[in-house]
Order: sequence, then C-alpha cells, then structure tokens
Amino acid sequence: MTGVRCIDNLCRKATALLLAGSLLILSLSGCGKTLPHPYEPAIAETAVSPRYADLFATNLCVPAGDINNIGAELSAESCAGLFHVNNADTLYAKNVYERINPASLTKVMTALVAIENGDLTKTVIASANVMITENGAQKLGIKEGDRMTLDQALHMMLLYSANDVAILVAESVAGSVERFTQMMNERAKTLGATGSHFMNPHGLTAEDHYVTAYDMYLIFYEAMKYREFREIIDTPQYITSFTHADGSEAPVDIRNTNAYLTGAVNVPAGVRVLGGKTGTTAAAGHCLILLLNDANGDEYVSVVMRTPDSDTLYREMNELLGRLGGTDAG
Repeated sequence: MTGVRCIDNLCRKATALLLAGSLLILSLSGCGKTLPHPYEPAIAETAVSPRYADLFATNLCVPAGDINNIGAELSAESCAGLFHVNNADTLYAKNVYERINPASLTKVMTALVAIENGDLTKTVIASANVMITENGAQKLGIKEGDRMTLDQALHMMLLYSANDVAILVAESVAGSVERFTQMMNERAKTLGATGSHFMNPHGLTAEDHYVTAYDMYLIFYEAMKYREFREIIDTPQYITSFTHADGSEAPVDIRNTNAYLTGAVNVPAGVRVLGGKTGTTAAAGHCLILLLNDANGDEYVSVVMRTPDSDTLYREMNELLGRLGGTDAG
C-alpha cells in the first residue's frame, strides 16, 4: 500500500488540525478509546468535525494507559507495546506515554520524511557534515563528495543504522539538517505524535530529543504504508556500491542490525517477523520496533525500548511475540 503524500506545508498543517481534532473528540467520546497525558494538553486547543474521530478510532490503537491482555511479564523500566494492526487493538502497553530517548528508532521518522519528500532515484552527494565524531557511533564512513542514490542511502541508514548516512539523507531532502528536523517535527504532529520532539535525523543523544513508545507505534505504522519502507526493513543483507569523490567505487556489504532477520535470535513459533528497526545508545538503552504477523496472517506492531542490554531486549520482545504464537517464549 502506497501512502498519500502531502505536497506542501499547508497540506501538512491541515492534516495536523484534522488529526488533532479527532484525537480530542475521541478522548471525549464513549467509544472506549481515550487519549491520556501527555497528549490531551497538546491538542486541547484544536477541535474539528467529529467525522474524523471515527477514522482515527478505526485505524489506530489508543491505549488509555498500561494494558496487559496477554499475561506478559516485562521489567519495570521497559517501555513497550504490542498493537494489533488489523483490529486496532492494544494487547500490551507499558510506560507507552513516557518521554524517552529513541536512539536510532529516530531513523524511522527520517525514512518516512525522506520517502514522502524525496526522489529515491536521485543521486545524492555527501557534504562535509557527514563526519560523525561521537565515540562508538555507528557509521558507514562516507566522506565529502561521496555519492549514491537516495534509495541506497535509505537502505544503509535503516539496515546498518549508519548515522553519517542519515545526515546525507536529511541534507539531500531538505537542504540542511535543521530544516529536515523541522520537517520531522511537523510530520510528527500530523500523526498525533505530540509526545515526541526531534533534534537530529539519526538519534544520537541530544538535549530535547525524545519520543514515546506510543509515538513510535504511530510513526512506524505510517511508514509501513510505503512499499519502499517495508521492503527495506525486511532485507537481511544488502550488497551495493557507491562512488567516492575521486570516481572510485566503494563496495558495500551490510547485514541488518535486526537479530531476528539475521537468524541470530529465533522467532517464537507461529510468528513471522516482517522487518523492523533497532536502536542503541547509552542514554536510550536497547530498543527495537517490529512489524510481524501471526499464523492467521494478522499484522502487529511490537515495540520494546529502554532495556539495559541486547539479551534483555530480545528476551522481552519474545515474551510479547510468544503470546501470539501460543507459546511462552523466553
């Protein structure tokens, strides 16, 4: 399914008003879905026709708070959710409205904005700004003058979580990182993701850069509407090459950072992982958001954030996914 693209800021602002109004009306209605803090204050000033409330309620999960309809047991510090896409039903929600650091889950929003506003066939050229100096930051090692297509850049950014490539993507689409992050924040508002604020396109730790686990569901759900995004996040390995400034070719052979797709972690019985995005920083902990389906073909979005290590991350994700497959995975 290909998403509808807003072609200018007026379209985005109008969409934001419609969705914000629908959220407010939904929270006041008797449909059983309410929108808790921190979303109510952010949308309280806006209201539009109630016909949009049904649209929002039909397509999205709106948990009123912590929910555990599957008997899952996760650690107290984790922020996590399991959302049934087909039924718009929340099966599990824990700390989903707490503002936290997203690490490289940020790149889901980066990809969404790039797909909606960029030409994936266009050749993009790296500026000097792609030099990432933060210790331990994941990067491909591109340099000023290196060039590739935007499609290649998105693959490298999402699969390998290359922070330097995220800068390339942002500048190629918007002309500057500052303008691109403004676009990210504007797009978040149109989705009702009012508990989030972005300061960069890669997710390296920055003051005032945060999301909620629920907002990650909203952002990921929207990105899923694009065939290009689905294909990339479902790619275990990507082999390509880009061109250096001197004209020489640089081969690239990268594997997905998602351990389910590489086979490093087993998926619980009855569940198929269709793709996802990882994220890890000292401030954010270990994070993962997934698209998956069950034995009936129903689709789900599952997110686990702020775990202390990778083992805990995948153990807790399997705790959620195992409930769908009819087994208690550990």
